[in-house]
Amino acid sequence: MIGGYYLLQLFLMVLLVGGMAVLSLWLYKKLQPGGFSLGGARERAVRVIDAVPMGPMSRLAVVEFAGKRILIAVSRGRVDTIAEAPAPTAFALPDE
Repeated sequence: MIGGYYLLQLFLMVLLVGGMAVLSLWLYKKLQPGGFSLGGARERAVRVIDAVPMGPMSRLAVVEFAGKRILIAVSRGRVDTIAEAPAPTAFALPDE
């Protein structure tokens, strides 16, 4: 029969390993390029506004760069610009 002390040790080790896994995932996210900065959130030059899948390997995306919104088609090994428009100062979704 398994003793109570063994079960307590097993439970504590499972909690320790789980905590280390969560900590390592958090550190991985924070230490990615651009993911961690001591002065707060960093302003990004490129922002993905929206992306819509068009099939298993392609999608349409709207990105904002240098005051412009650019519609791009992204597929395996290829990115094509479809259209450009000036970025609105205040973006609001239309009412449905």
